[in-house]
Amino acid sequence: MDSCVTAAIAASEHDELAFLHVSYGQRTEFRERRAFEEIADFYGVENRLAVSIEHLAKIGGSSLTDPEIEVADADLESTEIPTSYVPFRNANLLCIAVSWAEVIGACAIYVGAVEEDSSGYPDCRPEFFAAFEQMVRTGTRPNTQIEIRTPIIDLSKAEIVRQGVKLGAPLELTWSCYRAGELACGNCDSCALRLRGFELAGVEDPIPYS
Repeated sequence: MDSCVTAAIAASEHDELAFLHVSYGQRTEFRERRAFEEIADFYGVENRLAVSIEHLAKIGGSSLTDPEIEVADADLESTEIPTSYVPFRNANLLCIAVSWAEVIGACAIYVGAVEEDSSGYPDCRPEFFAAFEQMVRTGTRPNTQIEIRTPIIDLSKAEIVRQGVKLGAPLELTWSCYRAGELACGNCDSCALRLRGFELAGVEDPIPYS
């Protein structure tokens, strides 16, 4: 959902978009890939790249990639890093995005990171993206100018839902569940944050739940 709303924002600011999807051995990778393709179709994006970085699954350390680690039920009051944290995932994703952006001459990379998640995910914090953008300036060609944009990073989930509705984002095509690909479980961290966001926004969540 966060990436979809971020895409809607990018579409409102640019005439030409390129969509990147990265699978990393997560439990719901096939469902997430379907969401990616359907959202790309919705926005008429022809320039799309889907890649796999299965080394994150081989490294493990996350309930999203290791079937022997249970996806815990949500505890939205916890300040501990949840089992769903994939170590340094966003850096891996951004490295691919930067390489592709430099080749196609993109001026910005839009990332659907949300600071509301940062108590659990250290690579969702604004300072992480600021540091990464500085690394991009240092590690690319002198004439390469790529900005890392995180337009929803300061928003709550409810504000993200409202922004998505305002921009006409296809929220019905999005998928957030960490556990399932047919009916969302409603109990994992991602589902719980999403459901609370829709409830507080006064909008019905359009995806099916068990």
